[in-house]
Amino acid sequence: MKKLFLFLVAGLTLISCNKQEQKPEQPLTHTKWCYDATIYELNTRQFTAEGTFAAAEAQLPKLKELGIDIIWIMPLQPIGEVGRKGSLGSYYAIKDYCDFNPEFGTRADFESFLAKAHELGMKVILDWVANHTAPDHPWTNNFTWHERDSLGNTIVQYDWTDIAALNYDDPDMRLAMINSLAWWMDTIGIDGFRCDMAFEVPTDFWEQAMDSIRPRHPDMFMLSEAEHPEHQLTNNVFDMYYGWTLHHYMNDVAQGKKTVADLWNYFDKADKYYNEYQAASTQEQKDSILAIRPLEQDSAFPAKAIRMNFTSNHDENSWNGTEFERMGDAAHLFAAFTYVIPGMPLIYTGQEYANNHRLQFFEKDTIDINPAAEEFEMYKQLNQLRKHNSALLSNELGAPMKPISVGNEKVFACVRQNEENTVIGLFNMSAEEVEISITDTQLYGTYHCTPCNKDIQLNETAIKLPAWGWRIWTK
Repeated sequence: MKKLFLFLVAGLTLISCNKQEQKPEQPLTHTKWCYDATIYELNTRQFTAEGTFAAAEAQLPKLKELGIDIIWIMPLQPIGEVGRKGSLGSYYAIKDYCDFNPEFGTRADFESFLAKAHELGMKVILDWVANHTAPDHPWTNNFTWHERDSLGNTIVQYDWTDIAALNYDDPDMRLAMINSLAWWMDTIGIDGFRCDMAFEVPTDFWEQAMDSIRPRHPDMFMLSEAEHPEHQLTNNVFDMYYGWTLHHYMNDVAQGKKTVADLWNYFDKADKYYNEYQAASTQEQKDSILAIRPLEQDSAFPAKAIRMNFTSNHDENSWNGTEFERMGDAAHLFAAFTYVIPGMPLIYTGQEYANNHRLQFFEKDTIDINPAAEEFEMYKQLNQLRKHNSALLSNELGAPMKPISVGNEKVFACVRQNEENTVIGLFNMSAEEVEISITDTQLYGTYHCTPCNKDIQLNETAIKLPAWGWRIWTK
């Protein structure tokens, strides 16, 4: 009997242990591979001298060495000929959603590129243009699939004379668009989409598309080229949004038009708009709240929404200038800044090589590669920093950012701290050397310094930061 009792106790203990081991993890808001990721925007035409998928594939090990996790590849479909701008045209004037631009190579070439990226542990998302097609897209033969004027002509938006706006009141067009999206996921095997001009497309379309596709691809990643809270208020649609307001703030600080206090004001906004939205009882009230939301109200976004932080992208580079034009000596500081603040950092084609010219949008124009530049090692170091410090993880897996008092209003000083990790960011946002002191003794201790790559002792000793200088300390 005693042996039987001991056997039963042992059995119950084993069952109990197994239950403990099988306890489900806290459900994540996004696919698990995105939380420590850095995203890279790949401009196929300008990335290499050849401007092809095959040439880009040969550079994938270099991107892996850089520390890239997600490759956002600009549109790769055939470009329309009617109204084409320049000799090669805009990536965003698509003639066929489910084909490949011969300028870049064949379907087999892209599938080889994709397989190599996956082999190296990187994800690939495709830039998707849902707002419009080229004027000579076959869909224009279906009269109601595009917006039309009183004479029956397709509609051009902005100064984009090479496009025809789509009509999302047509249910057949919606289904064709969803089928096209699904083809890239189901057949080609990409990992998600960056959705161009997402704010021009009805939100309920994105909901409809994800209701159809996400059940088969629960780990897909969706980036919205928009800064609209309504995109993030639906659990099933977008994972990340463009931090346009913050981007413009960074440019303005670099140009002396805004201050560190303005940046903190951006980050410190109360969550009142989001809370009011959630409490609203009718859609009319919700729409009213969204309509009056000031652009500066970053916190109108729910906590689950990942902000994409960037100092450049294809639009900024081609039309507004490189980060060096817009930010001058502050370019490196703000690059590092995008890694410390909450969100996910973006690197645009050529930034890792100090490309310092505006890339032509409608012509072949290869990036500059400066072999003496420090950018590659800087971004590599920052990507390793993000990977190795859990406080810097995106959103619910990371730590909140809090200000540190340092006695100088020109320095953005912050800490992100959790139970296992502390990260301190010090950013001198001025053209003069400054001397600061950290008086919070709870932060004192031994840290590793980036970019100086050595251990330092944080205590009451004054700290000097050069003009536009930055330090990130981790322990």
